[in-house]
Amino acid sequence: MRIAQIAPLAESVPPKLYGGTERVVAWLVDELVELGHDVTLFASGDSVTRAKLNPVWPRALRLGRPRSDPMAAQTVLLEAMSQQAAEFDVIHAHIDWLHLPLLGRLGVPFVTTMHGRLDLPGLPDVVRRFPRAPFVSISNDQRTPLGEANWLGTVYHGLPANLYRPNFEGGSYLAFLGRLTAEKGPEGAIRIARAAGMPLRIAAKVPRGERRYFKERLEPQIDGDQIRLIGEVDDAAKQKFLADASALLFPIDWPEPFGLVMIEAMACGTPVIAFRSGSVAEVVDDGVTGFVVDGEAEAVQAVRRLGELDRRQVRAHFEQRFTAKRMTEEYLSHYAMLAGAEPKSLGRSLAPPIALQE
Repeated sequence: MRIAQIAPLAESVPPKLYGGTERVVAWLVDELVELGHDVTLFASGDSVTRAKLNPVWPRALRLGRPRSDPMAAQTVLLEAMSQQAAEFDVIHAHIDWLHLPLLGRLGVPFVTTMHGRLDLPGLPDVVRRFPRAPFVSISNDQRTPLGEANWLGTVYHGLPANLYRPNFEGGSYLAFLGRLTAEKGPEGAIRIARAAGMPLRIAAKVPRGERRYFKERLEPQIDGDQIRLIGEVDDAAKQKFLADASALLFPIDWPEPFGLVMIEAMACGTPVIAFRSGSVAEVVDDGVTGFVVDGEAEAVQAVRRLGELDRRQVRAHFEQRFTAKRMTEEYLSHYAMLAGAEPKSLGRSLAPPIALQE
């Protein structure tokens, strides 16, 4: 098949450091090429891919210098996409809602994977304007706020089976990996580690808008001994960081759409202790690949039960459920269905304007 993948421009594909969506796009694109498909990737020019790269903007926006206007970059992306749209059997977009008015009118088979939370004000109004636009969710829980959207199915993320080497011996510390924002639960992770009497290693970025939160709430608790901040890690450093951990702590306080770090830990044979929120219960097999808990007290008890888990089984379940090959095969089934349909039927159903609620 001739397939276009439309990536966000915030990070390169794959990202140099942080970036979940772009990392998943990279894995999907490379696996599609491995399976013999003709793939074009619309992404930043510093991306590295086995597909044909259409470098719609010179550098990824977050790390690029000087900083570019993101609206200008997105405009160029949409124009490049529209010029080539007729060349593809299907277009797969990963850029939220931006492309819907354009692809809906071009009459080209397309599908959108939503990578973020969908419980935000205004999103139901967008869905009602594009009732025939096909979507794929990354967890069943993610789609709950927008039940009326045209969901084709759920495709869980997957990563290459050989990307991370498992460590079956166990580790000596608890790990926290992710953005240092309140909703990701770093304060909870610190409290859990202290209560369990375990060292905590934090590999994370400090978002620009969260520096005050870090300075006031987290930095005073990072003593450099029991609680250490390692900083943002690349894929090579992440391998060792996760594989050498006793468990990954995932004490989230928001409806996590998927939680890529959970399957990265599982690929290393490392179990996950996660709060029951969002997609967690779909990703973690409780009592096998980790523990799904209700609050910090249960998390502390789960740390003490880690000896009940078999790290070889953690890795085996990852291989069964969360590889890039499995993800790609599921997306291909959706592509085939869309490409076999009448292209005009996949476009926008023109509806009267919907008054947005104040």
